[in-house]
Amino acid sequence: MLFDKNAFSFKKLIVTTVMPVAMAFSSLSQAAEPLKVAYSDWPGFVAWQVAIDKGWFKEAGLDIKFDWFDYGASLEAFSAGKVDGVFVTNGDALVVGSGGAKNTMILITDYSNGNDMIIGKPGIKSLKDLKGKKVGTELGIVDHLLLLDGLEKAGMKESDVTLVNVKINDTPQALASGDLAAVGTFEPSASQALKLVPGSKPIYTSAKSPGLIYDVLTVSPASLSSRKEDWKKLAAVWDKVVAYINDPKTQADAVKIMSARDGLTPAEYKKFMKGTRLMTVAEGKAAYVKADGLKSLWGSTKNADNFNVKNAIYKEPQDIGLYIDPVLYK
Repeated sequence: MLFDKNAFSFKKLIVTTVMPVAMAFSSLSQAAEPLKVAYSDWPGFVAWQVAIDKGWFKEAGLDIKFDWFDYGASLEAFSAGKVDGVFVTNGDALVVGSGGAKNTMILITDYSNGNDMIIGKPGIKSLKDLKGKKVGTELGIVDHLLLLDGLEKAGMKESDVTLVNVKINDTPQALASGDLAAVGTFEPSASQALKLVPGSKPIYTSAKSPGLIYDVLTVSPASLSSRKEDWKKLAAVWDKVVAYINDPKTQADAVKIMSARDGLTPAEYKKFMKGTRLMTVAEGKAAYVKADGLKSLWGSTKNADNFNVKNAIYKEPQDIGLYIDPVLYK
């Protein structure tokens, strides 16, 4: 099944004169390896491109490599042990963990504030109009959760619609095909779908449930244990990124960098910014307080866990405490 770095352990060396040398060599070898992080096409993740282009990681003394993936593929890369960390939603961190790739959420980048959408084709005006119709989204990940949240608030069940598994990057074409009444997707695929299908419109967005979807950096427990100081450096860089993006004096340059990563114009990309609420380290620390409700990462993650079990994304409830470590916020 899935590769688990934690399954490995070094045998205790018997010769005490050799052990210090071996340990030193091991530490030097590990330090020589850059941290590897998978990121994908979401404004809260693309924001890191600012730090990459500005050389801020080198300035912080951090050797790190960011690998670009489609969102679903980034989860697969982490599950296969190809990267040390991955940027995901808190609910999807549970899905990954339930499959065997244990992970620890150590940093909140943002929460979705409208950039996750259920988009209906022309004639679909509300979620209730979807009853008995086909809805496409990537099953088991973030906008599946958003759809279920919206259906519940509309007094509906998942069984009231027919779900079709569609990769997030394929949702614009899937909606344009005419076979689906709606798709669940996020930016920039959401804007592509709206542009590709004139008359289509969002019928439910994450702005109606702030905190439903937190976006986080989650890492392997082994990497967190062995490279804790490096991950702390990453958190400091994140604060610098948020400040640069939010400062009116530098925002235009930040948007230019982010839009280039996506192959869009700055004007096209800037509209995504409002739908993603970037969070400073201090704001993230406040959300790490253990509490019920969507203002807390704990409460939001428990909500996601309930949805995942209820809808058979996985069978058994996850131990939320094993997934959340505020180590970078101490």
